[in-house]
Amino acid sequence: MKTQSDDHGWGERLRSAVPILQWGRLYERSWLRPDFVGGLTLAAYAVPVSLAYASLAGLPSQAGLYCYLLGGLVYAVFGTSRQLAVGPTSAISILIGSVIGSLAAGDSVRQAHLAMAVAVLTGTLGIVAWLLRLGNIANFVSETILTGFKVGTGLVIASTQLPKLFGIASGGSNFINRIFTLAQKLGETNLPSLLVGVGALVLLILGERFLPRRPIALFVVIISVLVMTFFPLAEHGVQTVGLIPRGLPRFGWPAVHWGEVDDLLGVSLACFLLSYVESISVVRTFALRHNYRVSADQELLALGAANLVAGIGQGYPLAGGMSQSAVNEKGGARTPLALIFACFGIGAVLLFLTGVMRNLPQPVLAAIVLIAVKGLIKPSELRHLYRVSKMEFRVALVATGGVLFFGILKGVLLAAIFSILVMLKRASYPRIAILGRLPGTDRFVDSARYPESESSPSTLILRVESGLFYFNAENVRAEILDHVRHRNCVRLVVIDLSTSANIDLGGARMLYDLHEQLTKCGALLKLAEVHGSVRDLLQAEKLHDRIPGIDHRLAIATLAEEHVAA
Repeated sequence: MKTQSDDHGWGERLRSAVPILQWGRLYERSWLRPDFVGGLTLAAYAVPVSLAYASLAGLPSQAGLYCYLLGGLVYAVFGTSRQLAVGPTSAISILIGSVIGSLAAGDSVRQAHLAMAVAVLTGTLGIVAWLLRLGNIANFVSETILTGFKVGTGLVIASTQLPKLFGIASGGSNFINRIFTLAQKLGETNLPSLLVGVGALVLLILGERFLPRRPIALFVVIISVLVMTFFPLAEHGVQTVGLIPRGLPRFGWPAVHWGEVDDLLGVSLACFLLSYVESISVVRTFALRHNYRVSADQELLALGAANLVAGIGQGYPLAGGMSQSAVNEKGGARTPLALIFACFGIGAVLLFLTGVMRNLPQPVLAAIVLIAVKGLIKPSELRHLYRVSKMEFRVALVATGGVLFFGILKGVLLAAIFSILVMLKRASYPRIAILGRLPGTDRFVDSARYPESESSPSTLILRVESGLFYFNAENVRAEILDHVRHRNCVRLVVIDLSTSANIDLGGARMLYDLHEQLTKCGALLKLAEVHGSVRDLLQAEKLHDRIPGIDHRLAIATLAEEHVAA
Protein backbone atom coordinates (compact mmCIF):
# COMPACT_ATOMS: atom_id res chain seq x y z
CA MET A 1 0.00 0.00 0.00
CA LYS A 2 1.47 3.34 -1.03
CA THR A 3 1.78 5.84 1.82
CA GLN A 4 2.10 9.59 1.95
CA SER A 5 5.75 9.21 2.97
CA ASP A 6 6.38 7.24 -0.25
CA ASP A 7 4.94 10.09 -2.32
CA HIS A 8 7.04 12.56 -0.37
CA GLY A 9 10.18 10.47 -0.95
CA TRP A 10 9.56 10.25 -4.68
CA GLY A 11 8.86 13.98 -4.80
CA GLU A 12 12.18 14.72 -3.10
CA ARG A 13 14.04 12.47 -5.53
CA LEU A 14 12.35 14.14 -8.49
CA ARG A 15 13.18 17.64 -7.24
CA SER A 16 16.76 16.53 -6.59
CA ALA A 17 17.14 15.18 -10.14
CA VAL A 18 15.31 18.15 -11.73
CA PRO A 19 16.45 21.28 -9.83
CA ILE A 20 14.21 23.60 -11.88
CA LEU A 21 11.35 22.22 -9.78
CA GLN A 22 13.11 23.63 -6.70
CA TRP A 23 14.26 27.08 -7.79
CA GLY A 24 11.19 27.56 -10.00
CA ARG A 25 8.85 27.34 -6.98
CA LEU A 26 10.95 29.88 -5.07
CA TYR A 27 11.41 32.32 -7.96
CA GLU A 28 10.96 35.99 -7.03
CA ARG A 29 9.49 38.57 -9.40
CA SER A 30 12.36 40.96 -8.68
CA TRP A 31 14.76 38.52 -10.34
CA LEU A 32 12.97 38.61 -13.70
CA ARG A 33 14.54 41.81 -15.04
CA PRO A 34 18.18 40.96 -14.16
CA ASP A 35 17.69 37.45 -15.56
CA PHE A 36 16.26 38.89 -18.76
CA VAL A 37 19.11 41.39 -19.18
CA GLY A 38 21.69 38.75 -18.30
CA GLY A 39 20.21 36.34 -20.83
CA LEU A 40 20.21 38.88 -23.67
CA THR A 41 23.77 39.90 -22.80
CA LEU A 42 24.83 36.27 -22.91
CA ALA A 43 23.08 35.76 -26.27
CA ALA A 44 24.87 38.79 -27.70
CA TYR A 45 28.18 37.29 -26.58
CA ALA A 46 27.32 33.73 -27.61
CA VAL A 47 26.32 34.35 -31.23
CA PRO A 48 29.70 35.50 -32.60
CA VAL A 49 31.69 33.22 -30.28
CA SER A 50 29.69 30.12 -31.21
CA LEU A 51 30.19 30.84 -34.91
CA ALA A 52 33.92 31.20 -34.31
CA TYR A 53 34.18 28.00 -32.27
CA ALA A 54 32.20 26.03 -34.85
CA SER A 55 34.73 27.04 -37.50
CA LEU A 56 37.47 26.01 -35.06
CA ALA A 57 35.86 22.56 -34.88
CA GLY A 58 35.67 22.37 -38.67
CA LEU A 59 31.87 22.28 -38.55
CA PRO A 60 29.10 24.37 -40.14
CA SER A 61 28.62 27.73 -38.39
CA GLN A 62 25.13 26.85 -37.18
CA ALA A 63 26.49 23.90 -35.14
CA GLY A 64 27.83 26.30 -32.51
CA LEU A 65 24.48 28.09 -32.27
CA TYR A 66 22.68 24.76 -31.89
CA CYS A 67 25.00 23.86 -29.00
CA TYR A 68 24.15 27.05 -27.13
CA LEU A 69 20.44 26.78 -27.87
CA LEU A 70 19.90 23.13 -26.90
CA GLY A 71 22.58 22.82 -24.23
CA GLY A 72 21.39 25.93 -22.44
CA LEU A 73 17.76 24.82 -22.30
CA VAL A 74 18.66 21.37 -20.96
CA TYR A 75 21.17 22.66 -18.42
CA ALA A 76 18.61 25.16 -17.08
CA VAL A 77 16.38 22.19 -16.24
CA PHE A 78 18.96 19.88 -14.67
CA GLY A 79 21.84 22.12 -13.53
CA THR A 80 22.49 23.38 -10.00
CA SER A 81 24.51 26.49 -10.87
CA ARG A 82 22.70 29.81 -11.17
CA GLN A 83 25.29 31.49 -13.39
CA LEU A 84 26.90 28.72 -15.45
CA ALA A 85 26.48 29.16 -19.21
CA VAL A 86 27.05 26.08 -21.37
CA GLY A 87 28.05 25.96 -25.00
CA PRO A 88 31.01 25.16 -27.25
CA THR A 89 34.41 25.93 -25.75
CA SER A 90 37.76 26.56 -27.36
CA ALA A 91 39.43 23.42 -25.99
CA ILE A 92 36.67 21.02 -27.03
CA SER A 93 36.29 22.74 -30.40
CA ILE A 94 39.94 22.35 -31.30
CA LEU A 95 39.87 18.76 -30.03
CA ILE A 96 36.89 17.95 -32.27
CA GLY A 97 38.49 19.75 -35.19
CA SER A 98 41.79 17.87 -34.91
CA VAL A 99 40.60 14.36 -34.06
CA ILE A 100 37.29 14.17 -35.93
CA GLY A 101 38.74 16.08 -38.87
CA SER A 102 41.30 13.35 -39.46
CA LEU A 103 38.65 10.61 -39.21
CA ALA A 104 36.32 12.41 -41.64
CA ALA A 105 39.05 12.69 -44.29
CA GLY A 106 37.69 15.94 -45.72
CA ASP A 107 34.02 14.88 -45.86
CA SER A 108 32.16 17.77 -44.15
CA VAL A 109 28.88 15.86 -43.81
CA ARG A 110 30.61 12.88 -42.25
CA GLN A 111 32.56 15.18 -39.91
CA ALA A 112 29.30 16.73 -38.69
CA HIS A 113 27.80 13.30 -37.99
CA LEU A 114 30.94 12.09 -36.22
CA ALA A 115 30.89 15.22 -34.03
CA MET A 116 27.23 14.54 -33.22
CA ALA A 117 28.12 10.96 -32.29
CA VAL A 118 30.90 12.16 -30.00
CA ALA A 119 28.42 14.48 -28.27
CA VAL A 120 25.99 11.58 -27.78
CA LEU A 121 28.76 9.38 -26.34
CA THR A 122 29.98 12.23 -24.14
CA GLY A 123 26.46 12.73 -22.82
CA THR A 124 26.03 9.02 -22.20
CA LEU A 125 29.29 8.91 -20.23
CA GLY A 126 28.04 11.82 -18.12
CA ILE A 127 24.73 10.14 -17.34
CA VAL A 128 26.43 6.83 -16.48
CA ALA A 129 28.86 8.72 -14.21
CA TRP A 130 25.85 10.37 -12.53
CA LEU A 131 24.21 6.99 -11.94
CA LEU A 132 27.46 5.76 -10.37
CA ARG A 133 27.80 8.97 -8.30
CA LEU A 134 31.25 9.81 -9.67
CA GLY A 135 31.01 13.55 -9.00
CA ASN A 136 34.50 13.69 -7.50
CA ILE A 137 36.13 12.49 -10.72
CA ALA A 138 37.26 16.06 -11.39
CA ASN A 139 39.61 15.85 -8.41
CA PHE A 140 41.84 13.43 -10.34
CA VAL A 141 42.71 16.06 -12.94
CA SER A 142 44.93 18.53 -11.11
CA GLU A 143 44.96 22.28 -11.48
CA THR A 144 48.60 21.96 -12.51
CA ILE A 145 47.67 19.80 -15.51
CA LEU A 146 44.91 22.25 -16.42
CA THR A 147 47.34 25.19 -16.21
CA GLY A 148 49.75 23.59 -18.66
CA PHE A 149 46.92 22.28 -20.80
CA LYS A 150 45.36 25.73 -21.13
CA VAL A 151 48.64 27.31 -22.18
CA GLY A 152 49.23 24.62 -24.79
CA THR A 153 45.64 24.76 -26.01
CA GLY A 154 45.72 28.54 -26.30
CA LEU A 155 48.85 28.39 -28.43
CA VAL A 156 47.45 25.61 -30.62
CA ILE A 157 44.22 27.52 -31.19
CA ALA A 158 46.16 30.69 -32.02
CA SER A 159 48.19 28.74 -34.59
CA THR A 160 44.96 27.65 -36.32
CA GLN A 161 43.52 31.18 -36.44
CA LEU A 162 46.54 33.22 -37.52
CA PRO A 163 46.36 31.95 -41.14
CA LYS A 164 42.73 33.16 -41.32
CA LEU A 165 43.84 36.51 -39.95
CA PHE A 166 46.49 36.83 -42.66
CA GLY A 167 44.20 35.46 -45.35
CA ILE A 168 46.48 32.58 -46.29
CA ALA A 169 45.99 28.82 -46.49
CA SER A 170 46.69 26.95 -43.27
CA GLY A 171 48.77 23.80 -43.07
CA GLY A 172 50.50 21.43 -40.66
CA SER A 173 49.27 18.74 -38.31
CA ASN A 174 50.57 20.26 -35.07
CA PHE A 175 51.57 23.60 -33.57
CA ILE A 176 55.20 23.48 -34.76
CA ASN A 177 54.25 22.60 -38.33
CA ARG A 178 51.55 25.28 -38.48
CA ILE A 179 53.89 28.02 -37.25
CA PHE A 180 56.59 26.91 -39.69
CA THR A 181 54.08 26.85 -42.57
CA LEU A 182 52.73 30.27 -41.57
CA ALA A 183 56.25 31.72 -41.57
CA GLN A 184 56.86 30.30 -45.05
CA LYS A 185 53.64 31.76 -46.46
CA LEU A 186 53.75 35.22 -44.93
CA GLY A 187 54.65 36.57 -48.34
CA GLU A 188 51.21 35.45 -49.56
CA THR A 189 49.37 37.58 -47.00
CA ASN A 190 46.09 39.02 -48.23
CA LEU A 191 46.28 42.66 -47.17
CA PRO A 192 42.50 43.35 -47.04
CA SER A 193 42.00 40.25 -44.85
CA LEU A 194 44.80 41.34 -42.54
CA LEU A 195 43.39 44.87 -42.26
CA VAL A 196 39.91 43.55 -41.44
CA GLY A 197 41.30 41.09 -38.86
CA VAL A 198 43.65 43.57 -37.19
CA GLY A 199 40.90 46.19 -37.13
CA ALA A 200 38.62 43.70 -35.38
CA LEU A 201 41.38 42.85 -32.89
CA VAL A 202 41.92 46.53 -32.07
CA LEU A 203 38.21 47.12 -31.53
CA LEU A 204 37.88 44.02 -29.33
CA ILE A 205 40.88 44.98 -27.19
CA LEU A 206 39.69 48.58 -26.79
CA GLY A 207 36.19 47.35 -26.00
CA GLU A 208 37.47 44.98 -23.29
CA ARG A 209 39.42 47.81 -21.74
CA PHE A 210 36.90 50.65 -21.86
CA LEU A 211 33.52 48.85 -22.14
CA PRO A 212 34.02 45.64 -20.15
CA ARG A 213 30.32 44.98 -19.57
CA ARG A 214 29.21 45.42 -23.19
CA PRO A 215 28.84 42.73 -25.89
CA ILE A 216 31.75 44.14 -27.89
CA ALA A 217 32.08 41.03 -30.05
CA LEU A 218 28.52 41.50 -31.28
CA PHE A 219 29.19 45.17 -32.14
CA VAL A 220 32.32 44.15 -34.06
CA VAL A 221 30.34 41.50 -35.95
CA ILE A 222 27.66 44.03 -36.90
CA ILE A 223 30.25 46.57 -38.05
CA SER A 224 32.14 43.98 -40.09
CA VAL A 225 28.95 42.72 -41.77
CA LEU A 226 28.02 46.28 -42.72
CA VAL A 227 31.50 46.89 -44.11
CA MET A 228 31.38 43.69 -46.17
CA THR A 229 27.88 44.55 -47.42
CA PHE A 230 28.75 48.04 -48.68
CA PHE A 231 32.34 47.47 -49.79
CA PRO A 232 33.37 44.73 -52.27
CA LEU A 233 36.09 43.26 -50.02
CA ALA A 234 35.02 39.72 -50.91
CA GLU A 235 36.24 40.42 -54.44
CA HIS A 236 39.67 41.13 -52.95
CA GLY A 237 40.00 37.78 -51.20
CA VAL A 238 38.32 38.39 -47.83
CA GLN A 239 36.59 35.09 -46.96
CA THR A 240 33.15 35.11 -45.32
CA VAL A 241 31.11 32.62 -43.30
CA GLY A 242 28.67 32.06 -46.13
CA LEU A 243 25.07 30.90 -45.97
CA ILE A 244 23.79 29.80 -42.55
CA PRO A 245 20.61 27.67 -42.77
CA ARG A 246 17.57 29.41 -41.34
CA GLY A 247 15.48 27.66 -38.69
CA LEU A 248 15.80 25.61 -35.52
CA PRO A 249 17.82 22.39 -35.41
CA ARG A 250 16.26 19.13 -36.55
CA PHE A 251 16.58 16.15 -34.25
CA GLY A 252 17.93 12.81 -35.36
CA TRP A 253 20.57 10.22 -34.49
CA PRO A 254 23.97 10.67 -36.13
CA ALA A 255 24.57 8.47 -39.16
CA VAL A 256 27.45 6.51 -37.64
CA HIS A 257 27.93 2.75 -37.76
CA TRP A 258 28.34 0.81 -34.51
CA GLY A 259 31.73 -0.33 -35.75
CA GLU A 260 32.91 3.30 -35.69
CA VAL A 261 31.95 3.85 -32.06
CA ASP A 262 35.17 2.23 -30.86
CA ASP A 263 37.17 4.84 -32.78
CA LEU A 264 35.20 7.62 -31.08
CA LEU A 265 35.38 6.40 -27.48
CA GLY A 266 38.81 7.93 -26.81
CA VAL A 267 37.88 11.42 -27.97
CA SER A 268 34.47 11.09 -26.25
CA LEU A 269 36.15 10.29 -22.94
CA ALA A 270 38.50 13.25 -23.39
CA CYS A 271 35.54 15.54 -24.17
CA PHE A 272 33.69 14.23 -21.11
CA LEU A 273 36.65 14.90 -18.81
CA LEU A 274 37.33 18.34 -20.30
CA SER A 275 33.65 19.25 -20.14
CA TYR A 276 33.15 18.17 -16.55
CA VAL A 277 36.46 19.39 -15.13
CA GLU A 278 36.11 22.82 -16.73
CA SER A 279 32.44 23.12 -15.84
CA ILE A 280 32.64 22.01 -12.21
CA SER A 281 35.48 24.43 -11.51
CA VAL A 282 33.36 27.29 -12.85
CA VAL A 283 30.29 26.03 -10.98
CA ARG A 284 32.17 25.96 -7.67
CA THR A 285 33.68 29.40 -8.29
CA PHE A 286 30.30 31.09 -8.71
CA ALA A 287 28.65 29.07 -5.94
CA LEU A 288 31.33 30.25 -3.51
CA ARG A 289 31.07 33.83 -4.75
CA HIS A 290 27.26 33.95 -4.37
CA ASN A 291 26.99 31.66 -1.33
CA TYR A 292 24.79 28.81 -2.53
CA ARG A 293 25.18 25.05 -2.72
CA VAL A 294 25.76 22.96 -5.83
CA SER A 295 25.91 19.22 -6.41
CA ALA A 296 28.91 17.73 -8.20
CA ASP A 297 26.93 14.57 -8.98
CA GLN A 298 23.94 16.51 -10.35
CA GLU A 299 26.27 18.46 -12.63
CA LEU A 300 27.20 15.14 -14.26
CA LEU A 301 23.55 14.59 -15.16
CA ALA A 302 23.08 18.18 -16.34
CA LEU A 303 26.13 18.17 -18.61
CA GLY A 304 25.44 14.63 -19.75
CA ALA A 305 21.87 15.46 -20.74
CA ALA A 306 22.96 18.73 -22.41
CA ASN A 307 25.59 16.92 -24.50
CA LEU A 308 23.17 14.14 -25.40
CA VAL A 309 20.51 16.55 -26.65
CA ALA A 310 23.12 18.62 -28.50
CA GLY A 311 24.32 15.44 -30.18
CA ILE A 312 20.91 14.52 -31.54
CA GLY A 313 20.26 18.16 -32.44
CA GLN A 314 23.10 18.67 -34.96
CA GLY A 315 25.53 20.02 -32.39
CA TYR A 316 28.79 18.77 -30.90
CA PRO A 317 30.22 18.37 -27.36
CA LEU A 318 29.81 21.37 -25.07
CA ALA A 319 30.82 22.50 -21.61
CA GLY A 320 30.37 25.29 -19.13
CA GLY A 321 33.02 27.96 -19.71
CA MET A 322 34.34 30.70 -17.47
CA SER A 323 34.15 33.48 -20.08
CA GLN A 324 30.50 32.98 -21.05
CA SER A 325 29.52 32.37 -17.43
CA ALA A 326 31.24 35.59 -16.40
CA VAL A 327 29.28 37.43 -19.11
CA ASN A 328 26.08 35.87 -17.78
CA GLU A 329 26.91 36.89 -14.21
CA LYS A 330 27.97 40.44 -15.10
CA GLY A 331 24.75 40.81 -17.08
CA GLY A 332 22.85 40.28 -13.83
CA ALA A 333 21.81 36.59 -13.97
CA ARG A 334 20.22 35.42 -10.73
CA THR A 335 18.89 32.00 -11.82
CA PRO A 336 19.11 29.57 -14.77
CA LEU A 337 16.15 31.44 -16.27
CA ALA A 338 18.77 33.81 -17.71
CA LEU A 339 20.08 30.85 -19.70
CA ILE A 340 16.59 30.21 -21.05
CA PHE A 341 16.27 33.85 -22.14
CA ALA A 342 19.66 33.55 -23.88
CA CYS A 343 18.41 30.48 -25.75
CA PHE A 344 15.33 32.39 -26.90
CA GLY A 345 17.64 35.13 -28.21
CA ILE A 346 19.77 32.62 -30.11
CA GLY A 347 16.60 30.98 -31.45
CA ALA A 348 15.47 34.36 -32.78
CA VAL A 349 18.82 34.76 -34.57
CA LEU A 350 18.43 31.34 -36.17
CA LEU A 351 14.90 32.14 -37.31
CA PHE A 352 15.31 35.70 -38.58
CA LEU A 353 18.94 36.88 -38.87
CA THR A 354 20.95 34.13 -40.54
CA GLY A 355 20.74 35.81 -43.94
CA VAL A 356 22.38 38.96 -42.59
CA MET A 357 25.30 37.02 -41.12
CA ARG A 358 26.39 35.39 -44.38
CA ASN A 359 28.72 38.36 -44.98
CA LEU A 360 30.53 37.89 -41.67
CA PRO A 361 34.31 37.87 -42.50
CA GLN A 362 36.43 34.91 -41.45
CA PRO A 363 39.26 37.21 -40.20
CA VAL A 364 36.79 38.72 -37.72
CA LEU A 365 35.92 35.27 -36.39
CA ALA A 366 39.64 34.57 -36.09
CA ALA A 367 40.06 37.79 -34.11
CA ILE A 368 37.20 36.83 -31.78
CA VAL A 369 38.77 33.42 -31.14
CA LEU A 370 42.20 34.95 -30.49
CA ILE A 371 40.75 37.37 -27.94
CA ALA A 372 38.69 34.59 -26.34
CA VAL A 373 41.69 32.26 -25.89
CA LYS A 374 44.21 34.85 -24.71
CA GLY A 375 42.88 34.22 -21.21
CA LEU A 376 44.15 30.64 -21.49
CA ILE A 377 47.77 31.73 -21.94
CA LYS A 378 48.85 33.01 -18.53
CA PRO A 379 52.63 32.96 -18.06
CA SER A 380 52.10 34.33 -14.53
CA GLU A 381 50.55 31.01 -13.48
CA LEU A 382 53.58 29.10 -14.78
CA ARG A 383 55.93 31.51 -12.98
CA HIS A 384 53.96 30.94 -9.77
CA LEU A 385 54.28 27.17 -10.16
CA TYR A 386 58.03 27.55 -10.72
CA ARG A 387 58.39 29.53 -7.50
CA VAL A 388 56.21 27.25 -5.40
CA SER A 389 57.01 23.75 -6.70
CA LYS A 390 59.51 22.78 -9.38
CA MET A 391 57.85 19.37 -9.74
CA GLU A 392 54.40 20.89 -10.36
CA PHE A 393 56.04 23.23 -12.87
CA ARG A 394 57.46 20.23 -14.74
CA VAL A 395 54.04 18.59 -14.83
CA ALA A 396 52.56 21.77 -16.33
CA LEU A 397 55.35 21.91 -18.93
CA VAL A 398 54.70 18.29 -19.89
CA ALA A 399 51.02 19.16 -20.40
CA THR A 400 51.93 22.20 -22.49
CA GLY A 401 54.55 20.37 -24.54
CA GLY A 402 52.29 17.34 -25.02
CA VAL A 403 49.52 19.50 -26.45
CA LEU A 404 51.90 21.44 -28.71
CA PHE A 405 53.76 18.45 -30.12
CA PHE A 406 51.19 15.65 -30.04
CA GLY A 407 47.81 17.38 -30.10
CA ILE A 408 45.23 18.05 -27.42
CA LEU A 409 44.00 14.50 -26.85
CA LYS A 410 47.44 12.89 -26.60
CA GLY A 411 48.76 15.89 -24.69
CA VAL A 412 46.12 15.59 -21.99
CA LEU A 413 46.67 11.84 -21.66
CA LEU A 414 50.45 12.30 -21.52
CA ALA A 415 50.17 14.96 -18.81
CA ALA A 416 47.72 12.86 -16.78
CA ILE A 417 50.01 9.80 -16.98
CA PHE A 418 53.05 11.89 -16.04
CA SER A 419 51.16 13.41 -13.10
CA ILE A 420 50.12 9.96 -11.88
CA LEU A 421 53.70 8.70 -12.16
CA VAL A 422 54.95 11.68 -10.13
CA MET A 423 52.27 11.02 -7.51
CA LEU A 424 53.21 7.33 -7.33
CA LYS A 425 56.88 8.21 -7.00
CA ARG A 426 56.11 10.54 -4.11
CA ALA A 427 53.87 7.95 -2.48
CA SER A 428 56.46 5.19 -2.90
CA TYR A 429 59.12 7.24 -1.07
CA PRO A 430 57.25 8.69 1.91
CA ARG A 431 59.03 11.03 4.27
CA ILE A 432 60.31 9.36 7.42
CA ALA A 433 60.96 11.81 10.25
CA ILE A 434 63.40 11.05 13.10
CA LEU A 435 61.78 12.14 16.35
CA GLY A 436 63.20 13.51 19.58
CA ARG A 437 61.68 14.45 22.93
CA LEU A 438 61.11 18.11 23.73
CA PRO A 439 62.93 18.81 27.01
CA GLY A 440 60.70 18.54 30.07
CA THR A 441 57.74 17.03 28.16
CA ASP A 442 56.43 13.73 26.82
CA ARG A 443 56.03 15.26 23.37
CA PHE A 444 58.09 13.83 20.49
CA VAL A 445 58.76 16.08 17.50
CA ASP A 446 60.66 16.10 14.21
CA SER A 447 64.35 16.57 15.16
CA ALA A 448 65.07 18.33 11.87
CA ARG A 449 62.57 21.07 12.74
CA TYR A 450 63.30 21.18 16.48
CA PRO A 451 67.09 21.06 17.03
CA GLU A 452 66.55 21.40 20.78
CA SER A 453 64.82 18.00 20.96
CA GLU A 454 66.63 15.20 22.79
CA SER A 455 67.21 11.57 21.79
CA SER A 456 68.98 8.52 23.20
CA PRO A 457 71.78 6.91 21.14
CA SER A 458 70.30 3.46 21.79
CA THR A 459 66.76 4.43 20.81
CA LEU A 460 65.61 5.29 17.29
CA ILE A 461 62.13 6.82 17.05
CA LEU A 462 60.67 7.43 13.60
CA ARG A 463 57.39 8.62 12.09
CA VAL A 464 56.29 7.36 8.69
CA GLU A 465 54.31 10.24 7.19
CA SER A 466 52.20 8.08 4.89
CA GLY A 467 50.14 4.91 4.81
CA LEU A 468 52.04 1.64 4.45
CA PHE A 469 51.26 -0.10 1.18
CA TYR A 470 52.81 -2.71 -1.08
CA PHE A 471 54.40 -0.06 -3.36
CA ASN A 472 56.21 1.86 -0.60
CA ALA A 473 56.76 -0.81 2.07
CA GLU A 474 60.15 -1.96 0.77
CA ASN A 475 61.47 1.63 0.57
CA VAL A 476 60.30 2.32 4.14
CA ARG A 477 61.99 -0.85 5.43
CA ALA A 478 65.24 -0.06 3.63
CA GLU A 479 65.40 3.51 4.97
CA ILE A 480 64.73 2.41 8.56
CA LEU A 481 67.46 -0.23 8.37
CA ASP A 482 69.87 2.38 6.94
CA HIS A 483 69.24 4.58 9.99
CA VAL A 484 69.88 1.60 12.29
CA ARG A 485 73.16 0.70 10.56
CA HIS A 486 74.43 4.28 10.74
CA ARG A 487 73.97 4.38 14.52
CA ASN A 488 75.38 0.90 15.29
CA CYS A 489 74.26 0.94 18.93
CA VAL A 490 70.48 1.02 18.45
CA ARG A 491 68.62 -1.34 20.80
CA LEU A 492 65.06 -0.04 20.39
CA VAL A 493 63.24 1.11 17.25
CA VAL A 494 59.85 2.79 17.77
CA ILE A 495 57.73 3.55 14.71
CA ASP A 496 55.08 6.22 15.25
CA LEU A 497 52.08 5.24 13.07
CA SER A 498 49.92 8.23 14.04
CA THR A 499 50.18 9.52 10.46
CA SER A 500 49.71 6.04 8.93
CA ALA A 501 45.96 5.59 9.11
CA ASN A 502 45.94 2.98 6.34
CA ILE A 503 47.92 -0.18 5.76
CA ASP A 504 47.61 -3.14 3.41
CA LEU A 505 48.89 -6.69 3.55
CA GLY A 506 52.18 -5.70 1.95
CA GLY A 507 52.75 -3.09 4.67
CA ALA A 508 51.89 -5.53 7.44
CA ARG A 509 54.28 -8.17 6.15
CA MET A 510 56.99 -5.52 5.79
CA LEU A 511 56.68 -4.84 9.52
CA TYR A 512 57.10 -8.56 10.21
CA ASP A 513 60.24 -8.71 8.03
CA LEU A 514 61.58 -5.57 9.70
CA HIS A 515 60.99 -7.12 13.12
CA GLU A 516 62.94 -10.24 12.08
CA GLN A 517 65.88 -8.25 10.72
CA LEU A 518 66.05 -5.94 13.75
CA THR A 519 66.00 -8.96 16.05
CA LYS A 520 69.05 -10.35 14.24
CA CYS A 521 70.75 -6.98 14.83
CA GLY A 522 69.94 -7.12 18.53
CA ALA A 523 67.26 -4.45 18.44
CA LEU A 524 63.59 -4.50 19.43
CA LEU A 525 60.77 -3.11 17.29
CA LYS A 526 57.75 -1.41 18.87
CA LEU A 527 54.78 0.40 17.30
CA ALA A 528 53.22 3.57 18.76
CA GLU A 529 49.92 5.34 18.12
CA VAL A 530 48.48 2.49 16.02
CA HIS A 531 45.05 3.32 14.55
CA GLY A 532 42.20 0.89 15.16
CA SER A 533 41.80 -0.23 11.55
CA VAL A 534 45.58 -0.77 11.27
CA ARG A 535 45.56 -2.70 14.55
CA ASP A 536 42.85 -5.00 13.23
CA LEU A 537 44.90 -5.98 10.19
CA LEU A 538 48.11 -6.47 12.21
CA GLN A 539 46.26 -8.67 14.69
CA ALA A 540 44.77 -10.70 11.85
CA GLU A 541 48.34 -11.28 10.66
CA LYS A 542 49.25 -12.47 14.24
CA LEU A 543 51.82 -9.68 14.65
CA HIS A 544 50.55 -8.69 18.10
CA ASP A 545 52.32 -11.77 19.50
CA ARG A 546 55.65 -10.54 18.16
CA ILE A 547 55.64 -6.72 18.04
CA PRO A 548 54.72 -4.68 21.16
CA GLY A 549 52.31 -1.76 20.81
CA ILE A 550 49.62 -3.44 18.72
CA ASP A 551 47.15 -4.73 21.32
CA HIS A 552 46.57 -1.23 22.68
CA ARG A 553 47.21 2.22 21.28
CA LEU A 554 50.31 3.27 23.22
CA ALA A 555 52.13 6.59 23.23
CA ILE A 556 55.79 6.89 22.25
CA ALA A 557 56.77 8.00 25.74
CA THR A 558 55.16 4.90 27.29
CA LEU A 559 57.06 2.52 25.01
CA ALA A 560 60.36 4.35 25.54
CA GLU A 561 59.94 4.32 29.35
CA GLU A 562 59.09 0.59 29.30
CA HIS A 563 62.37 -0.06 27.49
CA VAL A 564 64.38 1.99 30.00
CA ALA A 565 62.70 0.21 32.91
CA ALA A 566 63.45 -3.19 31.37
